Amino acid sequence: MRKIIAATFVTLDGVMQAPGGPDEDSNGGFDFGGWQAGLWEEEIGAALDETFREGFDLLLGRRTYDIFAAHWPFVPTDPSGPGYDPGMAELGAVFNRVTKFVATHRPESLAWQNTSWLGTDPVARLREIKAGEGPMLLIQGSSVLIQALLAADLVDEFRLIVSPIVLGTGKRLFGTGTLPRTLRLAKSWTTPGGTIVAHYERGGAVKTGSFALETPTAPEVERRQRMQAQGEG
Repeated sequence: MRKIIAATFVTLDGVMQAPGGPDEDSNGGFDFGGWQAGLWEEEIGAALDETFREGFDLLLGRRTYDIFAAHWPFVPTDPSGPGYDPGMAELGAVFNRVTKFVATHRPESLAWQNTSWLGTDPVARLREIKAGEGPMLLIQGSSVLIQALLAADLVDEFRLIVSPIVLGTGKRLFGTGTLPRTLRLAKSWTTPGGTIVAHYERGGAVKTGSFALETPTAPEVERRQRMQAQGEG
């Protein structure tokens, strides 16, 4: 069985929108595109490299696919040419080679090599793919697709790069359709600049309890009754 892993940059208040640049995603009037660039450290690149060294196929929503398809096939690969960077060239070669599973309503325009359309029901198709053999399915960006996968309980692991910044607005990683569950911290570390890299695996059901007195006080009983009346009103 294959694992679906969501690897994403996220702010301290949960925003994952447009970390890479101002033209990445301005939906909703988002003005902070490129917020990750000002926080970049070599250690963050090393954390990404650790994931990219594993075997994977890419799992992308249409917006992220378009961003990747307009960039990675065109990364310079000639060591003697302008703009050549060995790390970027190596990653570009990997992204070109692996299968890109894409959720989109416009499959006829998927021109990047080794791209596979997820069909008219991406969640159902991913259940089938996930049940088969192969490398992990690595989500990059793709905030809309992630919401559908969270609602269907299909994400097995989160590899989060949590940046020390709050934006107060923007698309959030965990939306209102997210199913309640606990997560298990597999590993974590902190960069010198305060970014937290955290890998979380699936946990179990949410368990609740109470720190209240075993016998509620009269003011507490009154408070509960007042809250209940307000809720009914």
